[in-house]
Amino acid sequence: MDVSTLIDQGMILKALGGLGLFLLGMIIMTEGLRALAGDAIRAALMRFSSSPVSGAVTGAVSTAILQSSSATTVAAVGFVGAGLMTFTSSLGIIFGANIGTTITGWMVALLGFKLKLGSIMLPVILLGAILKLFTSGKWAASGYTLAGFGLVFVGIGAMQDGMSGMQGIITPETLPDDTWLGRIQIVMLGAVATIITQSSSAGVAATLTALHAGAISFEQALALVIGMDIGTTITAVLATIGGTTAARRTGISHLIYNLMTGTGALLLITPYIMVLLYFVPTALAANAEISLVAFHTLFNLLGVILILPFTGRFARFIKRLLPEKHSPYVIELEPSLLETPSLALTAVQNVVLVEYSLLLNHIEAVLDPDQSDKRADLSRMQVILDETQAYLDAIVPTGKDDASRVRMLDLVHTLDHLQRLHERCEEDEDRAITARETRELASMHGLLAHMVHEVIEDIGRENRENIVRHSQEAEQALSQQVDPLRDLIASRVADDSIDVPEATDCLEAIRWLHRVSHHVARINYHLENALLDTGK
Repeated sequence: MDVSTLIDQGMILKALGGLGLFLLGMIIMTEGLRALAGDAIRAALMRFSSSPVSGAVTGAVSTAILQSSSATTVAAVGFVGAGLMTFTSSLGIIFGANIGTTITGWMVALLGFKLKLGSIMLPVILLGAILKLFTSGKWAASGYTLAGFGLVFVGIGAMQDGMSGMQGIITPETLPDDTWLGRIQIVMLGAVATIITQSSSAGVAATLTALHAGAISFEQALALVIGMDIGTTITAVLATIGGTTAARRTGISHLIYNLMTGTGALLLITPYIMVLLYFVPTALAANAEISLVAFHTLFNLLGVILILPFTGRFARFIKRLLPEKHSPYVIELEPSLLETPSLALTAVQNVVLVEYSLLLNHIEAVLDPDQSDKRADLSRMQVILDETQAYLDAIVPTGKDDASRVRMLDLVHTLDHLQRLHERCEEDEDRAITARETRELASMHGLLAHMVHEVIEDIGRENRENIVRHSQEAEQALSQQVDPLRDLIASRVADDSIDVPEATDCLEAIRWLHRVSHHVARINYHLENALLDTGK
């Protein structure tokens, strides 16, 4: 093996090592930024996504801060899957994330190539490591972010050195020709590269480096960046596997939208170059890297501007493509939300409301044979109650998050009473039948039936103002009848009006009615407290 071959191999390894350092830096920096601003970003995504425009702005800013479009889109998928956000609301975030991810390209082009910060960043990496090792909390997260930031530019420097040593080995002729077919092939190559690295930012950095070294032409670089935008959607799609229909819609929306913008960008390559050279004839010779990231931002910005007015139609198209499963048991608790206890508790709260409604409808069906179509699958209900309990147990509020601790306690009590209410539903329904058919128990039966019906109506109308007071009053009214009815049943046994087995059935029915009313009242009380703890 001659010396030139060894040098070539060394340059290739240096370029690949630089790419690895860049990827490592992005991972570390993103983790640090998540620790610093993750909770605030997630809260902002929830708060400022009421319209497609506000969602797009929030998605762009969040992605720019976190330096990861995948982090933003996967969070949106998790919110939708947990019922914290509607599918339509998530679309703005998905659209905006594409704009935010172009910030990395600008950072690389301006700081990495123009200022060449690689060597300067070595002390920054040391400072970051010291902060990470010897501090905690926000300072440690800041250190992690600094170390990652420094590694990004050290990686860019290594890639530049490696690429510069391979001039003549990798040339524009290595890739497909600059034809329509060739451009499509390069787009596919860019998508595959991003799927492998799981980072469009790394792909854009590598493309900028190759362009800077003359290893690829400007047209080829544009096509590669388009493909990388398409490839980055795979992370969001993978995050939807096994999720709810709404979550899968969000992931597929990201893929379809990026395919649409990618197609438009492919058609834009030639006009963009013509306009660029007309106004700035020296742009490609002097600032090819800036021109590349400008194109990246331009086609993503145009895509968002064009799609936003049609967000509603786009949402309806996706809904037709992936119709909803009409099952009350399609409930999802996203593991990714456990990183933010307040959002995870909101997810539990939403799921608990669904479970509570199902059990209330089942009780109404037990009390009234005309409502038999409202019966729940109790065995399936037990499974989802246990899953909810396990998810709630996995939530760990942070040290100073007292509000989440109080809220979690209320949800623990709520789930406990839901489990007991479920046990009442599993008990012999003869007790409910006895209550319904025994004249002496008619009043107590009627009170519970009315109580349950009113709670169902209030939940449907989201009428929280009187639900606790009314259910407590109903429980008290039922409680006041317990002792007199027991005495009445005992006296009926004494004068031989009824036999002991019949009296036992009546007493069991009284106990069943009283217990159900108690659990319903306590669930209403603790759920209302959990809602108050959110500040809503």
